Amino acid sequence: MKQSMIYADHASTTALSPRALEAMLPYFTQGYGNPSSLYAFGQQAKSDLEGARAGVARCLNAKPEEIYFTSGGTEADNWALRGAAEWMALKGRKTGHIITTAIEHHAILHTAQYLEKQGYAVTYLPVDGEGRVDPGAVEAAIRADTILISVMAANNEIGTIQPIREIGAIARARNILFHTDAVQAAGHIPVDVEAWNVDLLSLSGHKFGGPKGVGVLYMRKPLRLPPLIHGGGQEKGRRSGTENVPGAVGLAAALTEAVERLPAEAARLAGLRDKLLEGLSALPYTRVTGSRRERLPGTASFVFEGVEGEALLLHLDARGICASSGSACSSASLDPSHVLLAIGLPHAIAHGSLRLSLGPDNTEEDVARILEEVPAVVEYLRNMSPVWDRETQKPTWIV
Repeated sequence: MKQSMIYADHASTTALSPRALEAMLPYFTQGYGNPSSLYAFGQQAKSDLEGARAGVARCLNAKPEEIYFTSGGTEADNWALRGAAEWMALKGRKTGHIITTAIEHHAILHTAQYLEKQGYAVTYLPVDGEGRVDPGAVEAAIRADTILISVMAANNEIGTIQPIREIGAIARARNILFHTDAVQAAGHIPVDVEAWNVDLLSLSGHKFGGPKGVGVLYMRKPLRLPPLIHGGGQEKGRRSGTENVPGAVGLAAALTEAVERLPAEAARLAGLRDKLLEGLSALPYTRVTGSRRERLPGTASFVFEGVEGEALLLHLDARGICASSGSACSSASLDPSHVLLAIGLPHAIAHGSLRLSLGPDNTEEDVARILEEVPAVVEYLRNMSPVWDRETQKPTWIV
């Protein structure tokens, strides 16, 4: 009998929560009015959109007028970096210096590289072997012309949580704009824009049970980044285009639910995660990637020497387990993960990565089955590997 599928790739995307679906459905067939329309049908949609905005704000300890809906985390990241640069240019600083880290999502790294071509200087800070950036290194990198610091709250590949509160305090004391990509953090760990001292924060609905195609950029008042999209003046003139009312309502419902459930669910997932970390790290020539302590509750990540990540995923898929070898956004690339290289892994080992990210539907039985299937696949692939000495049970590149 074929075994049921185990979905262990929630860092990539999540199922739409029933609560979010229920909240969204009326806006497809009944409350489909345009929020910019003056008649009552449109104004009801506007009122509901503003209710969603207020709901998101409550989850982040923000003000409703500081919440801007976007098409997702990538757009929010782009807007934060490019908008901050344009905002500073309007204040007379045509170019400047930006600080970020070597392990950011490509939505940040590629935007930073674009800004470099426009004349901005960018410092890509290194991280330690667990993927943590040193707040002292952030402070030491600040220059007289530094205009923005952008550090992700939690890494999408290895699950390491960054010292955002400490970095935010440094940025605030130096009067430098601070942005955090909280796409992996929101709904999974407590997020508080006031405690974190952030000026800009990005999140994406489909990472915590909301719909795809909708995200948020938090923008602390009185900061007003230049418009991202020009047109009819929606989103307080900052992002034109008819608003995605069902998406915003679904995102707000999902985030509210995730925050309400967070303490109990985080503890449950951390327990399952730790069983994965303990069980799979016992395999020979296997290493846990990311921090053991400062880690997202549902994320376990590893590298297996002598194993190629793509082959590992395909064999696990054949056994009914959906996992990832890193970021789903760059899974088509044959290059090793920039995150794994940044934490000091050599190319050969970085190719053998596995990310298991758990969610609301995962159970103890799922974890037990993963702990049976992954070792079996790793052994099978090592026995087939041209870089694995089957007699000594060692990779051939180890001297």
